[in-house]
Amino acid sequence: MFKSSRLIDTPSHTQLGTSHSDPIRDHYQLIHSKVVNTIEASAVVKLSSNELEARILALVTDVVATHQLPLGHREVIKVVQQLVDELLGLGPLQPLIDDPSVSDIMVNGPNEVYIEKLGRLHKTAIEFRSEEQLLNMARRIVSKVGRRIDESSPLVDARLEDGSRVNVMIPPLALDGTCISIRKFNHEKLSLSQMVQNDALNEGMMHLLDVIVRCRLNVLIAGGTGAGKTTLLNAMSFSIPPHERIITIEDAAELKLQQPHVVRAETRSENAEGLAAITQRELVRNALRMRPDRIILGEVRGEEAFEMMQAMNTGHDGSLSTLHANSPADALVRVENMLMMAQSTLPLSALRRQIADTIDIVIQVDRMRDGKRRIVAITEVVGIESDQYITQDLYHFDTHGEDHQGKVLGEYVSARRLPSFVAKAQHYQLDSQLRAAMRLA
Repeated sequence: MFKSSRLIDTPSHTQLGTSHSDPIRDHYQLIHSKVVNTIEASAVVKLSSNELEARILALVTDVVATHQLPLGHREVIKVVQQLVDELLGLGPLQPLIDDPSVSDIMVNGPNEVYIEKLGRLHKTAIEFRSEEQLLNMARRIVSKVGRRIDESSPLVDARLEDGSRVNVMIPPLALDGTCISIRKFNHEKLSLSQMVQNDALNEGMMHLLDVIVRCRLNVLIAGGTGAGKTTLLNAMSFSIPPHERIITIEDAAELKLQQPHVVRAETRSENAEGLAAITQRELVRNALRMRPDRIILGEVRGEEAFEMMQAMNTGHDGSLSTLHANSPADALVRVENMLMMAQSTLPLSALRRQIADTIDIVIQVDRMRDGKRRIVAITEVVGIESDQYITQDLYHFDTHGEDHQGKVLGEYVSARRLPSFVAKAQHYQLDSQLRAAMRLA
């Protein structure tokens, strides 16, 4: 494959469709039509990437010579790469997909593409030739997962081959053109110790989280979009003993557990061929029949919360899940709302007691103003009194302000007291590690 340098966020770089005097843009449509009309559709599937690229190079060279186009060798190589990306990849977005420093890609119509790097948004110089090119790419993405997108189905969730999550919204809902949001799949499995090196938590918190998992406490990881919930869940899973049978349930498979005995399940949306949707609630119910030691729910978001709570209360403790919430208190309220969706006849007091009896720990992760992702609270759910939750922060991040570069300053603070699950830690012979983690040893 040609390895052309393709900077994506510097306005000085010339991308297809980014400069009014770009010879590639001026002649690309002609080259594109000639190549696509000449090359057999079967060749795109049958040929290897290198063979297809060589075939396209020959065709482009012939078109440039025949029409005497003012394109040098470097421009020809760029055109070939653009065509390969369009036929095999995601067209103008392919360089962003290939860039490991990009975590999110947001397309707001054909002329506006943003990315997230290191927690911050940047507008790129990338554009699509037209709304038609963008819409065709969106259709190609969703068709690979058996879905269709048109005016009758203008909203679609899909997944790329590498596991990246994709959401597509097209006109008439998207007023300024097709919108595509891509949350790239992170192939790197960070451990808790690596997260300490990244200043996402400190060593005391690392040891505390290890104790929490090994003591089989039920954990909710809360935070906003892109805060690092799944990254933390993956890191905490390293503490699960290798002999346990784990069942993971996700809308889009992101978890990468290293244990030998893992059963992975993924929901299914209704598709154009009439296949019925399979929800997380159904998968949780089925998981209970599969003799799990632990159930890990990638994200709890609806009625499946009831089955998850039942599982946690019937011998499947040690379960982990994530949910969207702005604080530990907000996380508990969100679980209440989900339970009411599933069991609207139960009084709120009974739901709250069930939540307090089931959930042991809520971990809050935030993406802070400087783009840094941190664990800002490890909160224990102690119980309930007068229908109100009793909680205590075991650790929290104390913000002190910002430096001259906008970096958030602060420190991780221990409560310096033993949590109420100390008896469980003693049972698992982890009480010494718990004391050390809480800075009491």
